[in-house]
Amino acid sequence: MNPTSLPLSDVTVANKLGLLPEEFDKICQILGRTPNFTELSVYSVMWSEHCSYKNSILWLKKLPKTGARVLAAAGEENAGLIDIGKGQAVCFKIESHNHPSAIEPFQGAATGVGGIHRDIFTMGARPIATLNSLRLGDTENPKTRRLLRGIVAGISHYGNAFGVPTVGGELYFDPCYTTNPLVNVMSVGIVENGLTASATAVGKGHSVFIVGAATGKDGIHGATFASGDLDESSEEKLPSVQVGDPFTEKLLLEATLEAIAAGVIAGIQDMGAAGITCSSAEMSAKANAGMILHLDKVPLRETNMKPFEILLSESQERMLVITKPENEAGLLKIFLKWGIHCAKIGEVTDTGNVEYFMGNEKVGEIPAQSLVLGGDAPVYERTYTPPAYLKEIEKYSEDSIPVPTSIAEVAEFMLTLPNLANKKWVTEQYDSMVGAATMSTRLPSDAAILLLPDTDRALALTTDCNARHVWSNPRKGTLLAVVEAARNILCAGGEPLGVTNCLNFGNPYNPEVYWQFTESILGMKEACEKLHLPVTGGNVSFYNQSPEGPVFPSPVIGMVGLIESINHVMGLGFKSPEDHLWLLGPVTHDLAGSEYLTAWHKITHCPPPYFDWEAELALHKCLPRLIQEKVIHSAHDVADGGLWLCLLESAFASGLGWKVTSPETIRPDAFWFGEGAGRIVVSLAPEATDKLTEICQQIGVNALYLGTLQEKSVQLNTHTWSLDQLRSVWENQLGDWLNQI
Repeated sequence: MNPTSLPLSDVTVANKLGLLPEEFDKICQILGRTPNFTELSVYSVMWSEHCSYKNSILWLKKLPKTGARVLAAAGEENAGLIDIGKGQAVCFKIESHNHPSAIEPFQGAATGVGGIHRDIFTMGARPIATLNSLRLGDTENPKTRRLLRGIVAGISHYGNAFGVPTVGGELYFDPCYTTNPLVNVMSVGIVENGLTASATAVGKGHSVFIVGAATGKDGIHGATFASGDLDESSEEKLPSVQVGDPFTEKLLLEATLEAIAAGVIAGIQDMGAAGITCSSAEMSAKANAGMILHLDKVPLRETNMKPFEILLSESQERMLVITKPENEAGLLKIFLKWGIHCAKIGEVTDTGNVEYFMGNEKVGEIPAQSLVLGGDAPVYERTYTPPAYLKEIEKYSEDSIPVPTSIAEVAEFMLTLPNLANKKWVTEQYDSMVGAATMSTRLPSDAAILLLPDTDRALALTTDCNARHVWSNPRKGTLLAVVEAARNILCAGGEPLGVTNCLNFGNPYNPEVYWQFTESILGMKEACEKLHLPVTGGNVSFYNQSPEGPVFPSPVIGMVGLIESINHVMGLGFKSPEDHLWLLGPVTHDLAGSEYLTAWHKITHCPPPYFDWEAELALHKCLPRLIQEKVIHSAHDVADGGLWLCLLESAFASGLGWKVTSPETIRPDAFWFGEGAGRIVVSLAPEATDKLTEICQQIGVNALYLGTLQEKSVQLNTHTWSLDQLRSVWENQLGDWLNQI
């Protein structure tokens, strides 16, 4: 091969492709020569933050990733895999599609759904559920409505057509996300033990196939696009947004699972970020192998595509498959039966290099290990320093905050807040029942609940993060996100099994942003180690910012739990008007970090809410006993909106109201609207009171009697509302806002 000269100064071209001068020098050292444009393009995407994790991997290695149930740990395969017993494993992962959704919300969100599902079924698992975590900007800005409409339409279009239910998620608003929304999508699948596939290129002489959709020019340099800030010119990068086709993906799913079950696949990887480039390099590097790829044999949607365009295209619904030569006919037969492209484009070698050909011309040759995370891809630890705004947070004093003259007025106001309002405008656009395994539509719970096929067991699934808490204290805020996710699993009757994360931060070259990231990792590490939860993988998304500054640090936690018997499934709705209400956990007096403090008092610089590890761990021991011994009838975590919203959500789910009076020893706004962590409201029959208090005393959990249930009305202290009146306000706020012209 005779590499062609680059058209401009070598370093200038490298810089335009997103490579640092020292990285260009390193590439020249690795190759022993100057790279040509195709090779430099390959390095630019593989060494982008999106693919290489060059600014995050040193810190990610601090997270716990082992456990007795872990079958595929973080970084080993396309997604995490945890043994759930009885011959089954759960496969799950969460990823972001933030920048594409900011530019083209429909396709950005839709292809985020498609991409995360492919990570699951390339493992041999059938996706059974989707969850999402969405963060949008200023609700006074019409752009926010436009983005949310497009994002929700994209998620529902792809998920509904693909046939996997969207069963849970979260939606938050804050002005910091106005330019750069966050769209995080989690997929969960089930696979029988022994029927999984691996993303590796084992076997010299094995054949390399590309299967799925034809390759076009959409998404070229999408990984580079995701590794830079959004600015006024970002909309010019629309070709970096991929276009999805859920119907093709459904066919690809069925063909892939059939081929894995038939034993004709030796290795398989999704073509996500960086397309053929990433899948071929990572599969080769993992096996210490190489590949010869004939790019002219790749099925194309467009004519005259250049080698670098074919290599870097992020066209959706494509996989790279390795098979033994004797299994080629079987592989072709299966994919052609499903009407899916299946083209042989190369073979596995033992050279350690990935070689690219167009016809008889070699257009590039690169050592696979030099491209990948864990190989020669650069690794950095950036400078970090605490943000200046923390000094304002240190000045916070609750003593200076006046107690409202009317708690009832505040209570009504809280129901109008977008972050606390019912999200049915969003959820009603998602098909949550396809597959008929979803229990939580009929039985609302703190976590989504899905029946496991052919068993009496279920999975509990959730996504959680209060980004304002993380902004005010990244270590504690991230810790709180993990423990809230675990608490939601427990409230549903499950045992938390593992964590996947989507770490959304600003520019890592900003020392304050990088400090937020490092502290967040340490908080996640502490929480996962205390709760004995492995982190099985996820996604780092840096550069989430605009000219106005970075978004709140938003480490979204996806968690999976196992409910060993459907008899242990617990909902949040009340069951009987005769039941009594109890609060389990610390009786907190603080307002810190609450939606009430931000929205009513306009105080944004304050610490996160109260948290105590001893009390939290005791609660984790207590609640499963209460559920398994059938002491309680409902359980609901106290979180956003405090006790007021917690009690109302249980009332709305059941049609039963309540009568509760705040203790005189606690300031009333802290009692009703404070968001101190580690608290759960339970309902139970009066005759179960002795058993409740006995178990709580044995384990060391504080239990406070709250009040009673009643028909069709809510009484807060001395003020009474019709339950239907409150429900109407809560349910219609978001829809009314979105339907504004």
